[in-house]
Amino acid sequence: MNFAFNEEQEELRKTTRQFLEAKSDEAAVREQMDTEAGYDAAVWSQMGEQMGLQGLVIPEEFGGSGYGYIELIVILEEMGRALLCAPFFSTVVLAANTLIHSGDDAAKADLLPGIASGETIATLAFTEDNGRWDEEGITATATADGDSWKLNGSKSYVLDGHTASLIIVAARTSAGVSLFAVDGDASGLTRTALSTMDQTRKQAKLDLADVPGRLIGTDGGGWAVLERVLDLAAVGLAAEQVGGAQKCLEMAVQYAKDRVQFGRPIGSFQAIKHKCADMLLEVESAKSAAYYAGWCAAELNDELPSVASLAKAYCSEAYFHAAAENIQIHGGIGFTWEHPAHLYFKRAKSSELLFGDPTYHRELLAQRIGI
Repeated sequence: MNFAFNEEQEELRKTTRQFLEAKSDEAAVREQMDTEAGYDAAVWSQMGEQMGLQGLVIPEEFGGSGYGYIELIVILEEMGRALLCAPFFSTVVLAANTLIHSGDDAAKADLLPGIASGETIATLAFTEDNGRWDEEGITATATADGDSWKLNGSKSYVLDGHTASLIIVAARTSAGVSLFAVDGDASGLTRTALSTMDQTRKQAKLDLADVPGRLIGTDGGGWAVLERVLDLAAVGLAAEQVGGAQKCLEMAVQYAKDRVQFGRPIGSFQAIKHKCADMLLEVESAKSAAYYAGWCAAELNDELPSVASLAKAYCSEAYFHAAAENIQIHGGIGFTWEHPAHLYFKRAKSSELLFGDPTYHRELLAQRIGI
């Protein structure tokens, strides 16, 4: 088993990094953070039309490139490193994955080409005000209405929910949890942008009052799809976290070399050396966890559920620790709004909680391996 990336994957990383360095530098991130939409429409179009990033893992028959999850891990790591402000995670990792694994060929043919081209911004709405990430947390309802369905309830913490043109909603029918495609401008749908600690990743609350929806997959078969998608999302987020943690490590080491106190670089002091060494150990371990989880996701093997939880728990803590230590090493300047260190700190904290915190995933891991 070879865990090294091949030449094509390394070229994809290089190209993506160059693109993000040009389009998602600190100035661009700060500019998009302050907008309601939270992304640059021109950059989003370039990502889809010129780079083909949105269609990377979408099968060729549905307008994508047909690559695997390893390639997706590579670009997510670079996006996490650059703190990209764009609805990529919600559209590709959540919505497109849900469609791909739904088993509904008609829905795939209708909806995936728009995602692949970058025309459609999509998201997945399954969490509610209770903040639970499991099946029991879904209480929104759907009732049959002729050939269509009517959805009622509310969804919270929906990534890019206020700008998405396609929302895949998880709701309960008499058969169980099911998935429904809802238009972003559907009648009865009220979308409210939420104030978030991490402004680089926008969230929204959705209120549904007799909102028309189209069933995706089978009635009552939604949770089986969601369970897999959440594992794949946890792996994708772990890769993002690795990219951010690596950037924090690089910032800290560079500052330790440049900052001089008492006539010598602060990196020569033992306390700073130890901090940097510990960060390096954790970041490299996080990479190992995320890359192995990415391989499991590409193979869709039996290890995926347990490895997804393991990677999410470890990478969450590694990123948050790296972001916090980066601020400590920078000292006073690291605490200011003007310094990028706090942007990574906020992303690290929000990512730690997204899809369940490390404690939740360790408990899930214990259940999955039968402890």
